[in-house]
Amino acid sequence: MTSTASMVEVKGARKAYGALEVLKGIDLSVSRGQIVAIIGPSGSGKSTLLRSINHLEVLDDGEIWLEGEHINRPLKGRKFEQHINAVRQQMGMVFQHFNLFPHLTVYENIAIGPIKLKGLTKKASRELAMEYLSKVGLEKKFDEYPSRLSGGQKQRVAIARALAMQPKVMLFDEATSALDPELVEEVNQVMKQLAAEHMTMLIVTHEMRFAGEVADRIIFMDGGVVVEEGAPGEILQNPMHERTRSFLKKHLHDR
Repeated sequence: MTSTASMVEVKGARKAYGALEVLKGIDLSVSRGQIVAIIGPSGSGKSTLLRSINHLEVLDDGEIWLEGEHINRPLKGRKFEQHINAVRQQMGMVFQHFNLFPHLTVYENIAIGPIKLKGLTKKASRELAMEYLSKVGLEKKFDEYPSRLSGGQKQRVAIARALAMQPKVMLFDEATSALDPELVEEVNQVMKQLAAEHMTMLIVTHEMRFAGEVADRIIFMDGGVVVEEGAPGEILQNPMHERTRSFLKKHLHDR
């Protein structure tokens, strides 16, 4: 049994696509209320690790634990897909490309999960949607369609949609990398607000400055392994490994 002090724990995570090993035995522990930023070059395994945590990628080997429950193991007497869907309701995930339903309004995009999965009434779902749209500063866009929103607004709606399921942990996979530079900060501000509220978060990001501002801990991955991890000041200003130093030299002053 793993410690329930950890909100998320990954043990020995391995994943390969044919001969390409993407994750080579990753261990990771995230405490309740902790914000962990995962950085590293393209192809280092960052997004695969994040997607594996909520089973969008199926590990070849290793364990994923959520609040002391081993969530990626076969279950007796319960269909695995039902189990994983229940687990995903506890993990909000925000992707690079928004993934909003274009034929639904902002309200409908946010309400569809709580109505279908939690049985909320339309009245309750409207109140919930307004609460989380207010949180991301978009209550005036309640009845708009995604096509009428900027990229930053779409991503803030995607965050509100994830939060409306009231998850225990939020996973952000390069949430700002598809945005124009002037729209990045409005999304980062929402994530900073969540950090101030001690939402447990794992954030895959290429923005070193943002990682330094928001994270309690930074993990540097390269070649499917965790090269080093530590407090933002340690990793960004005084990294121990040459691979980390080389990466930061190229990326620390981006954007």
